[in-house]
Amino acid sequence: MAGIAAKTGHQNVAMLGIGAYRPRRLVSNDEICDVLDSSDEWIYERSGIRNRRWISGDENARTMAAEAARRAIANSGIPPEKIGALILATNSWKTKIPHGGPIVAYDIGLNGIPAYDVAAGCGGFGYGLGIAADTVRAGSAEYVLLVGVETMSVVMEPTDRSTAFIFGDGAGAVVVGPSEENGISPTVWGSDGENAEAIGQNLDIPEYMDRAERMQHLDPETDPVGRMYVTMEGSKVFRWAAITLPKALSSVLETSGLAADDIEVFVPHQANARINELMKKNLGLADEIPMANDIENTGNTSAASIPLAMEEMLATGKAKGGQTALLLGFGAGLSYAGAVVTLPPAPGRTSFDDLG
Repeated sequence: MAGIAAKTGHQNVAMLGIGAYRPRRLVSNDEICDVLDSSDEWIYERSGIRNRRWISGDENARTMAAEAARRAIANSGIPPEKIGALILATNSWKTKIPHGGPIVAYDIGLNGIPAYDVAAGCGGFGYGLGIAADTVRAGSAEYVLLVGVETMSVVMEPTDRSTAFIFGDGAGAVVVGPSEENGISPTVWGSDGENAEAIGQNLDIPEYMDRAERMQHLDPETDPVGRMYVTMEGSKVFRWAAITLPKALSSVLETSGLAADDIEVFVPHQANARINELMKKNLGLADEIPMANDIENTGNTSAASIPLAMEEMLATGKAKGGQTALLLGFGAGLSYAGAVVTLPPAPGRTSFDDLG
């Protein structure tokens, strides 16, 4: 009997190109406070956010994901036809059925390749990066396109003081492929389902509904359907983060084979500037080590947060391609994922080109 065939890939992988898209509309804290009972000072002190970007006009998750993807491919220099798979990290795509990955692949002219979604909260990009790297290492695809996209502005309650000022919209993408030297460490990831409901949603898909109930739910006058939005227990999430993230960061460094002194750039998920400052201090990173602060004018873009933050640092010269960076995403699930990476080259066309 013949043996079952197996594939082999490339042990050394890296991010070869990055692309991003930022919505044109800039929303200040003062504009948020037209509806929310708060102030610019209160929001900035607690989150580090001054502005965020929200979709407007013809912008949506689909258009942003496709544009970020096109730019990542162009900036990588890899011919589009060599992209062998697409991973879409998102929590706010408008449908579960169909999922978004195949739609984005079609929009960028890659219809037919394997394409699927990863929903792992704000850690989604980190999960996707680990899967993309392992896909190349296993030989399942030579090049993988990873896209993180969110339209968080459409899944939040404008008067909720826990969430309304936090979130923004945007998309970031990277091309992952073989390289001479390894540029993506093994992923350190985990989850805590015991505290999962600390970040959730107000409306769920019913667990069970018989035919009579289903017929009743078809009548909007007897059971009006509300709009789904994100909910969060901020203090519970903060306590979880304070306990879990220091251990996660130490594990990322240990797994990568590097030490804190080897890190040249710190790119944490853009959830809260104060939390990020605390993580940097606890890691013992020197003051001069640049740390992403995209949250100040972009807000928390969930699964798009890390690629957007990387792109901002590269585009503005705060970081340089080839530097060693520590990444960590964390949030709903509750989940986290981190890795040490070599930053991709600075983008040719950046997301800031759209903004004038």
